Amino acid sequence: MTDFDYKQFDDTLQSRIRVAIMAVLVSIEEPDFNFLKDRVKTTDGNLSVHLRKLEDAGYISVKKKFSGRKPQTKYKITDKGKHALIEHVNALEKLIKK
Repeated sequence: MTDFDYKQFDDTLQSRIRVAIMAVLVSIEEPDFNFLKDRVKTTDGNLSVHLRKLEDAGYISVKKKFSGRKPQTKYKITDKGKHALIEHVNALEKLIKK
């Protein structure tokens, strides 16, 4: 195991909640905030913080609009985000296979 380097793990994806968000976004085209909150099983504030970190990293895109007078926010994984998630999973698999 001498060739394993922990730095190959993506710091942005070291949170269980962020990995869960990314897993949902890989399988669902453009879920809204409430759908993600229900799937990830977290609070509004906690989800917001993690979504912002993923957005700042360029891993997700955010689309805000109004449905009548009610705001609606939808999220989508970006190509950069898909690549980061795949690389993160590959690094985990490499560690497990050793």
